[in-house]
Amino acid sequence: MGEFVEVSKIDELKDGTMKTVNVAGREILVARVRDNYYAADKRCPHMGGDLSQGKLEGTLVTCPRHGSQFDLVDGKVIRWTNWPGLISTVSKIVKSPRPISTYQVKLEGDRILVEI
Repeated sequence: MGEFVEVSKIDELKDGTMKTVNVAGREILVARVRDNYYAADKRCPHMGGDLSQGKLEGTLVTCPRHGSQFDLVDGKVIRWTNWPGLISTVSKIVKSPRPISTYQVKLEGDRILVEI
């Protein structure tokens, strides 16, 4: 069990937005969806795209580099690249789909804390 570290204030993150925080030498993506907060690795496991620069739709984040999609609830891969047909198949063989790591989030007063 890790330690909870403050990463932001609640009012610094509006609904439907994401930001990057640096915690214990890690770049972590923090997102707000309605009144829920999520934390995950900032980098896409496909080719290292910056997920904080991607698109957030509900709890799904899309990598801006190759369109891979992940669910911030559990890190599950929804789509491994948006490449068509054979290119997509070869891509999965070369680098198999991997989820993103997620972190437990809790709120204390006006603070957002992430377990590291």
